[in-house]
Amino acid sequence: MAQEDPPSKKMSDLGVRLASALVLGPLVLGLAYLGGIVFSLLMLVVTMLFLWEWFTITGTPLKSAASLAGQGGLVALAVLHVAGQPEIGLGVMLLGAFAVFAISGFSKSGRWGVEGTIYSGLALFSFLALRDGSNGLVVTFFLLFVVWATDIFAYFTGRALGGPKLWKRVSPKKTWSGATGGLVLATIFGTGVAYVTGENNLLAWALLAAVLSIVSQAGDLLESAIKRRFEVKDSSRLIPGHGGIMDRIDGLVAAAIVAVLAGLISGGTLSDPIAGLGLS
Repeated sequence: MAQEDPPSKKMSDLGVRLASALVLGPLVLGLAYLGGIVFSLLMLVVTMLFLWEWFTITGTPLKSAASLAGQGGLVALAVLHVAGQPEIGLGVMLLGAFAVFAISGFSKSGRWGVEGTIYSGLALFSFLALRDGSNGLVVTFFLLFVVWATDIFAYFTGRALGGPKLWKRVSPKKTWSGATGGLVLATIFGTGVAYVTGENNLLAWALLAAVLSIVSQAGDLLESAIKRRFEVKDSSRLIPGHGGIMDRIDGLVAAAIVAVLAGLISGGTLSDPIAGLGLS
């Protein structure tokens, strides 16, 4: 039976996590506020690192032609999106994903590679489309605060209340109490962002916050399942106290993609998916 870390070790890890969050959080918010090329570049770098970690975990060699095809698809998507051609960008990204599969000989690792490329590409597209669409700054801040509140309050509520495990086989530390606490507080925070920024229809914002909070927790569990499948603890050691990019944005990726899908299903367009939700 594995021994638990001593309290002093846990407090030290928490301090490192907090310091990293205090540096990275304002940086992300600042670049989201600026938008444009700087935000697009940030999202490209983040999703390329996400895909790099996915490849590392699932077995696509990082210096291989398959890896270059996947990363190239992300670059093309970002460039074409900035140029006002999001549809073509998505198409080129999907071609890059197919190239990953083909170059890998249609192998099992190639299947994981194509899935990672598409998942990363959809995340990149979603981040850019949400920021550039209707009320993009508010929607982006809303998304960030909902996901961050979910993570923070799920962690502290779970530690304080304990109780039955959410999915013990995949993520032994997550509890139903933590998931519920994260959901409730994220809904409050998300609605608060909408209220402070002068938005109407707060009930719709609250409902969207609740849905995205649940989705972000599902994204977290998905990454945990992948890491457990490949017997990996952290996706990398890129961020002190936090592990890798995948460890930090797994929930954000899932929530952004679902927000865009919800907008498209509701009548939005690829250039402005959020308009379909009628939040204003």
